[in-house]
Parts: sequence; C-alpha cells; structure tokens
Amino acid sequence: MMEGQQSEIRLTELLAALSLVSDLGMGQPMEHNLRQCLIASRLGDRIGLDETAREGVFYAGMMAWIGCHVDAYEQAKWFGDEMALKGDARKVDFATAKAGIGFTFKHLAAGQPLLHRARAGIGFIGGGMKDAEAMLENHWRAVDSFAACLGMNDNIRMSVKQTFERWDGKGVPDGTRGEEILLTSRLVNLADVVVVFHRVGGVEAAVGVARERSGTQFDPQLVTLFCDVAEELFTALDETPTWDAVIASEPGLGTPLADGHLDAALEAVADFADVKSPYTIGHSRGVADLASDAARELGLPATDATAVRRAGLLHDIGRLGVPNSVWDKLGDLTLTERERMRMHPYLTERTLASSPGLAPLGALAIQHHERLDGSGYPRGLNGDAISAGGRVLAAADVYRAKSEPRPHRAAAGAADVADVLRSEVRAGRLDGDAVKAVLSAAGHGTRRRRESVGGLTARELGVLRLLARGCSNKQIAHELQISRKTAGNHVEHIYAKLGVTNRALASLFAAQHGLVD
Repeated sequence: MMEGQQSEIRLTELLAALSLVSDLGMGQPMEHNLRQCLIASRLGDRIGLDETAREGVFYAGMMAWIGCHVDAYEQAKWFGDEMALKGDARKVDFATAKAGIGFTFKHLAAGQPLLHRARAGIGFIGGGMKDAEAMLENHWRAVDSFAACLGMNDNIRMSVKQTFERWDGKGVPDGTRGEEILLTSRLVNLADVVVVFHRVGGVEAAVGVARERSGTQFDPQLVTLFCDVAEELFTALDETPTWDAVIASEPGLGTPLADGHLDAALEAVADFADVKSPYTIGHSRGVADLASDAARELGLPATDATAVRRAGLLHDIGRLGVPNSVWDKLGDLTLTERERMRMHPYLTERTLASSPGLAPLGALAIQHHERLDGSGYPRGLNGDAISAGGRVLAAADVYRAKSEPRPHRAAAGAADVADVLRSEVRAGRLDGDAVKAVLSAAGHGTRRRRESVGGLTARELGVLRLLARGCSNKQIAHELQISRKTAGNHVEHIYAKLGVTNRALASLFAAQHGLVD
C-alpha cells in the first residue's frame, strides 16, 4: 500500500484505537476498554436490550474512560504518577467518605520524601480537594464534548454521563441512584470493574468484587445475572481476538466515515490527546496543518499530502500512554523517564495497527522523531528508510515544538526556530527540502487576524492561552502586567462565557477552536 493510500475507516475502528492508548493512561493494559465493552454488551444481550440500548451500551463501554487524561496535569501535580493513581482506583469501593479520603491521602505525592508529602497534604487541603472533586465530572464532560464532535446521539452521550453514577446515589455528576440510572450505564459500570479483577484473579475474583459491591456501586439484579454467567462470558471473551470481536459487534451497518467526517473525527482525536498537558494544547493540529502545507510545497501527490495531515493529527496520541510526571517535569528526565518518553511514537503506531484503514497512518506517524543519521527514535531509522512524508512530518514537529513552551524552557521566536531547523539540516538529521518547505509553509513574519470565538475579548483570549498553558492567576497577572484580582475576574468571565467550571475544560475548548497558537 502506497503512503497516500488507505482502506476505508469506520468510526468504531477510530474509537477502538483511541481506547487502546487510553487504557495505558488509566494504568490498565491495552484492550481493557474493549473487553469491558464486550462484557457489558453481552450482558445486555442476555437481558434482551433493544437496538437503541445496544448502541448505547456498546459506545459507552468503549468511550467511558477515554476522558481520563483531560485533567492529568492536575492529577500529576498532586499525585505524581497519575497513571498509577487511576490504575488503583478500581480496587476501592468509594461507598464512604472514609474510603475516598483514605485513597486520596495514600496517593498524595506518592513516592516523594515525607516532608514533601506533608507539604503536599497542606496544599491539597487548601486547593487540591477542589481539583480532585472535579476530576470525574471533567472526564465525562470531556467525553461528552468529544462525542458531540463525532455526532453521537443523546442516548449514547447520556449513557456515558451516567457511567460514573452509583447504585447507592454516591456517584457523579448528579448523584442519580438505583433504577433512575440508565441500564446501559449500569452495565458499563459493572463491566469496567469486573474486567480488572478478572485479569488479576480470574472469574472467582470478578464474581467476588461484583457481590461485594452489590447494592453500593452496582445494581444487585445485574450482579446476580453476571455471577450466573461469568464463567461463560469470560471463556467466550478469550476465544476470539478482542479487536475482531468488538468490530464484529458494532451495532448498525458500520458505515465507513466519509472524508469530511473522517477529518473532523481525527481533529477531535488530536485535540483530545493534546489536552493531556498544557504544554501541548494545539500541537497536533499545528503539526498536521504545517506538514500538509509543506507536502504540497514539495509537490507530493494530493493523496500523500492528505495522509501526512491525517498522520499529523494522530502522531502524538501515544503520549496518552506516558504519565504527566514525565511530560510536565521541570528538571532533567532520568534515564527511565527518558525511555518512557521515547516510547510514545511506538505506542501511536501500535494503537493504530489493528485497523486496516488506520495502520498506514500509524506507519507514517511513528516516523516523526526519526532522523536521517539514525539518531532518532523509536526505531533508529536512517536515510531512505524514512519516507518523504515522514521527513516532512519530522520537520513540522520540530518547528511546532520549538515554537511552543515546554516545562524546562520558553517558546522560541520564529527566527530562532528557523535557525534550529537549518542547523539540524547541516548536522544531517533533518531533510533539507522538507525543512525549506516547512519554513515556507510557516509564513514567517505574517500574522492572520483571528475572529472572536465564544464571545471572548482579545484580552480574554490572551488570558485563556495562558490558562491553557497551566498558568495560575498569579502567573497570568505577572505575564500580562495586571493585578491578580483582574486576572481572576478575566478567568471567571471566560468560564462563564464558555460554560465551563475549570482550567481543564477551558483548555479543551481552546484546543478544539485552535486558540493556543
């Protein structure tokens, strides 16, 4: 298959692929979401769900937890490795305030010296508790926004929302309880936990946790049904490759995405991945647009330029599988942290590999950190082993990355970024023609006037960009040379205009509307 060619892509394939890397971000092995989707769907079949409900449980099962990274920055700030935090969360039944408090303070500043943990505890009581209380609500709101971008119907979106409710009424976002919770959501809630316990302790452990949480987290009738058929369900789960079983179970006809819908869906995925860190918001769209323009400057076929843009939108989804304690670290990375960071292009490729339509994009996306002299990663490709599209993608990624702030440095100016790219050409790492095309496409020295979005003023847009980068009100005030009170007022006005309640959701809006350039 040529670089610009690819098979048709179904929405289920795209969601299934995204769920694979989201699993890693939750501290779970790949295919956790797919397995919970199958368990929930097959339990639903036992009940005799109609087609609308089957659709709700299928897509909610696949999507429910893919929003878990939207506030990973806040999670890592308080808890260190946020992936370990989320990986442990399913082991606890948060039926009482004591259970929640115990879990929170056990993980607070985990792995840090005692004095650091004590200081973190004091800070957490002062402001972190508000961040923690908003986390699950942030997750479903982020997934709901993503589902809306993909054109999902209200039934699916409500099923996702109520996945975080509990039978005893102690869930979020509304404290809905008992049979007021959609049956589709109750199925996904149960399947999510039993799949985790089955992986560790087999059917006995899965049945045990279901019974233990019956009447608190789970619907007692669903627990009874599950326990009766658990052995059969998990045996069937292991008989067919999970990916194939999920694709085959898709409700409806599984119509391929038309080009316009596909590009919109890939843009939504890119925005969704980039909000994992305030330092990368808008990065993937920027790389994709710059690389596709450069590909056309080079005279690549239109199909190849399209493939380059789509690969650019997906090139960093593997970042979801690496903790924010790595991405947002202020100092130098340790050897172990560096190796985890270098895995992200590989995770991107593996995430997309199971789909015939997405696999060619993954094969291109993995090249964005390869270098002509073999010094890149993850495979150390060199020379002709790096495709023309891969060379353009690499140059565009460097351009955008150097133009954006990172935890250890400020953003560089356009002239300095151009010098960096040219020096990489002289060193034999980046392709000279690709760099020329990227610099030409970047349009140095020109600025386009941006129309107002969301009713925000020019000043509020400036505040939103800083907010999305993780700046506190104090830092925003210093940067813009305004009072802290004025900065706080701007933030509150932004939240009100956008209909959000915190930085994570405001950042997602900024990413979706390209406001962080």
